[in-house]
Amino acid sequence: MLLVAAGLLLAVAAGGRGSPAGEQESPPGSRFVCTSLPLDAAGAGCPLPPVPMQGGALPPEEELKATVLQLRETVLQQKETIGSQREAIRELTGKLSRCEGADGKSAAGAWKNEVGKGKDTMGDLPRDPAQVIDQLSRTMQTLKDRLESLEHQLRANVSYAALPGDLREMLQRRLGDLERQLLSKVAELEDEKSLLHNETSAHRQKTETALNALLERVSELEKGNSAFKSPDEFKVSLPLRTNYLYGKIKKTLPELYAFTVCLWLRSSASPGIGTPFSYAVPGQANEIVLIEWGNNPIELLINDKVAQLPLFISDGKWHHICITWTTRDGMWEAFQDGEKLGTGENLAPWHPIKPGGVLILGQEQDTVGGRFDATQAFVGEMSQFNIWDRVLRAEDIMNIANCSINMPGNIIPWVDNNVDVFGGATKWPVETCEERLLDL
Repeated sequence: MLLVAAGLLLAVAAGGRGSPAGEQESPPGSRFVCTSLPLDAAGAGCPLPPVPMQGGALPPEEELKATVLQLRETVLQQKETIGSQREAIRELTGKLSRCEGADGKSAAGAWKNEVGKGKDTMGDLPRDPAQVIDQLSRTMQTLKDRLESLEHQLRANVSYAALPGDLREMLQRRLGDLERQLLSKVAELEDEKSLLHNETSAHRQKTETALNALLERVSELEKGNSAFKSPDEFKVSLPLRTNYLYGKIKKTLPELYAFTVCLWLRSSASPGIGTPFSYAVPGQANEIVLIEWGNNPIELLINDKVAQLPLFISDGKWHHICITWTTRDGMWEAFQDGEKLGTGENLAPWHPIKPGGVLILGQEQDTVGGRFDATQAFVGEMSQFNIWDRVLRAEDIMNIANCSINMPGNIIPWVDNNVDVFGGATKWPVETCEERLLDL
């Protein structure tokens, strides 16, 4: 009996180690039921060899030889049977489905289709981060529960001593794959959240920048409104004769064939009030200039051509000055405090005023926008500097001068945000038009 038992154990161990590569594999559609057998049951596939009774007629050597032959046949038959089922036993998913099928369960079959075939069960996750984390947690817990259940069934239905290495290795490998998929998806989710956060931060920063710009603009307007009752009720003050105090008009002139320039100014500088304004273009620094230099009378320059104007304004009082010009015959007119004091012609006739130049208040330009001469600087105050692209009627000029109408220039209007000051020049609230009239 001891020899028989030893032979059986050798046969089982040899079958559990595997079979040669040429052995036939079990059909993929076959089903096996794992059921524990009582010790006294005799199966057709596991025949027990007859054991000769002691005390027989055969000699001990012959009896031993017959027993060894019978054991060898039994081992061969057992290897054949185990070899035909080896692949099913080695494959984790097939064995698990067969073992669960014996108890009437089908959940392992579905898990076999997902895990045994290597399907990526993480591919169709919802995009919401909370749902993703919840679903992944439930999936991992379900897989762990199935693993524990299958290990219990294996202990009850198969010889656990013969299969634990393969089963545990396969289960650990599949579970490790699923855990790596889980970690990969969680990492992708974290990356997406980080990217979304960065995009949100960039959008928030851009929005805040725009809002800050708007707030600064509102603050500027509020400050402007607190200093000036309306955008045109201010004056530019140039108190010193230097080459660095000046104002600059932000807008430039288009091509002009006629114009009217009007402004209020007050100066007591001597000798000469200097240059109330100048317009320079590339190639011609004296495109339009109004200047009183030294003891010379006030002069109007168009394209460096000169006309002397009969104006007298260096008495320290407010005066309203208007000058008109047209390219036709170079005709010009000069108004002071609403009255026409002079007229002439042949001042740069048929010359159009060039566009795109620089318009400076208080300095005469020797180059476009620069090279100021302190001896030609304007000293005093000015306001309501407006330019039109036509010759205004004498009635309109009179009405502007006596405060009957407020008529901003259609080319250059006098507004706060269109005038910058430099070098110590300042802006101040200006006296009302009526107060300026009383100063005449």
